[in-house]
Amino acid sequence: MSVYTREYRLLSSDTDMYRRLRYSRLFTLLQEVSIVHATELGAGRDKTLDRGLLWIVTLQQATVTRMPEYDEFIRIETWPGKTMHLLFPRYYRIMDEAGNVLIEASALWALMDQSTRKVAFPEQHGIVVEGTTNGNTIPMPSAPRMPKVEETAPFTVPYSYVDLNGHMNNTRYFDLAEDTMPPALRMRAVRKIQTEYSREVKLGETFDVRCEQNGDAFLVAGECAGQKLFRLCLTFAPEEA
Repeated sequence: MSVYTREYRLLSSDTDMYRRLRYSRLFTLLQEVSIVHATELGAGRDKTLDRGLLWIVTLQQATVTRMPEYDEFIRIETWPGKTMHLLFPRYYRIMDEAGNVLIEASALWALMDQSTRKVAFPEQHGIVVEGTTNGNTIPMPSAPRMPKVEETAPFTVPYSYVDLNGHMNNTRYFDLAEDTMPPALRMRAVRKIQTEYSREVKLGETFDVRCEQNGDAFLVAGECAGQKLFRLCLTFAPEEA
């Protein structure tokens, strides 16, 4: 299957207090369809996880026309792009029941060796994912900028944030962002989401969180001992007068 499709109706646990799909749940859904489709394309757990190879995300980006809401029926589509040496591009579209496109997204995936915690060369392990061209052009993800503020706050990774890869799951960074952003921003409609993951963060590890609101954008970054861990940017629709 060159394009994988999943139909889904949003549960109450998928949404925030404004009945909109949470950022973390959005990227969890994208993560889940990526895994299922990779399995259908011959790169599932028997070729990866069971052999000590872990799928990881390095960059993500989403453009949002409207966030799906509680009890809404949606259709998620995903397809792979052409492999770029160590990186596996993947694209996504989310549509409502009438076929209107609500969200377009892209991500760069890679494989990590479970024992060395370093990026693995897919050709050395026989991992091949053929790219698909289906006429839907979605931009590749780009890295957000760093917040300029100097103030930081410590954050320690709890057990509930850690996934089967043994590190803080990429979707939980959005929960961290929601918890640290000004309350007024939580009410506004997001229009663009960008993330970059530079280094994994493990259970019990403490890092410094740096946050900044710059106009309609909210930026969050994590650092540890001067090393960049992640960057995240949420850009919102202009505030109504």
